[in-house]
Amino acid sequence: MALPLPADPPVAPVEDVEDMEVRRTRYLEVKDTIQRQLLSRINLETLATTGRAQAEGEIRNVVNALIADSGASLSAAESEAILGDVLDEVFGLGPLEPLIRDATVSDILVNTWQHVFVERKGKLERVPGAFQDDAHLMRIIDRIVSAVGRRIDESSPMVDARLADGSRVNAIIPPLAVDGPLLLIRRFPAERLKAKHLVEFKSITAPMIEFLSYCVAARLNCLVSGGTGSGKTTLLNVLSGYIGNTERIVTIEDAAELQLHQEHVARLETRPANVEGKGAIPQRQLVINALRMRPDRIVIGEVRGGEALDMLQAMNTGHDGSLTTVHANNPRDALGRIETMVSMSDVSLPEKAMRQQIAAAINIVVQQARMADGSRRVTSISEITGMEGDVITMQEIFKFERTHVDEEGRVRGRFMATGIRPQCCTKLQAAGIPIDAAMFEGVLEV
Repeated sequence: MALPLPADPPVAPVEDVEDMEVRRTRYLEVKDTIQRQLLSRINLETLATTGRAQAEGEIRNVVNALIADSGASLSAAESEAILGDVLDEVFGLGPLEPLIRDATVSDILVNTWQHVFVERKGKLERVPGAFQDDAHLMRIIDRIVSAVGRRIDESSPMVDARLADGSRVNAIIPPLAVDGPLLLIRRFPAERLKAKHLVEFKSITAPMIEFLSYCVAARLNCLVSGGTGSGKTTLLNVLSGYIGNTERIVTIEDAAELQLHQEHVARLETRPANVEGKGAIPQRQLVINALRMRPDRIVIGEVRGGEALDMLQAMNTGHDGSLTTVHANNPRDALGRIETMVSMSDVSLPEKAMRQQIAAAINIVVQQARMADGSRRVTSISEITGMEGDVITMQEIFKFERTHVDEEGRVRGRFMATGIRPQCCTKLQAAGIPIDAAMFEGVLEV
């Protein structure tokens, strides 16, 4: 039987669309004219150094006078919006400032100056772009990268940076970006998400997070696996919260995103090469240095290369309870990725010895996934049990089984305990953690 065709989305009357477009075009023209005239009235660079609060009054007076002189019939709201836009251009990131102030926005994606998208609650949606042209977008990108002492131009057309609020920025410009400059800003919630939030969001069940908290407390080594945007860093943050407050933690990241609240945390961040292509400090060098810093735990934001070998050796030589993430689609692939990255180091290991290192170092693999409806869920918690011949053996403790998509497009399924009692229960009990066998039973429909 043929499936029914989806209904056409509601379409606004042509007259309304044309009227909105005409009004928006007029608004942008007036704003552009006022911004140009503002430059001839006041020195914006000098004013920017005085601070936004002090400069706002002077700019407001000048902008109001320019609006009156223009003869444009703007509403009070439009006049106030122009003032806000001008202040954002002087002191902030221009058209991106309203999006950055919006707490519901998690990602801002600019695909050239004409196309701006945001992610809210896991869903992408397009927002009206307020960039005037590619040159306007480039000015904002330059402002971002120059604030962190970086440069972006034809000789160095890619950059990773971090805003003052911790948001992560990636920009890439022509000739690598074919149609124009591209910009991504990944934001992080002001309030750190906790385990209770993940349970409320139905990303994980209470028994699953309880088991993982026991694993962290008992100093088992945990690997969080998942795709881009699946919530690996969020889960890593939550798990790191179960590390004792008396332990010394060293974190290593490409871009500092982790938000650990323990008292004894040493944060390390990689450094890219300078404009001459020199001075880069990669993760591997930081991992090696971290071992000299007397860490009780090492938390690596994400393993991507040869540092995987140093991480495994650290886990196998007294630094139990370490945590990290990796990009992979399932737990078995995660181990394969670690194996590939170990081979990228300058140490040549036989395949079996490499797998023995992995099996001995990593205890728990947690798989995280982003569903089609934008939700994030822990889809598997597996335990590494050892080796059989040349193969690393694993057993799944918990899993999420997708069943269907409801009428509202939400992914439905059930979290299931497989009924297997993990071997690590012996370590948990030795650490003084009581284990309830009922934890490894039951099904929860979501």
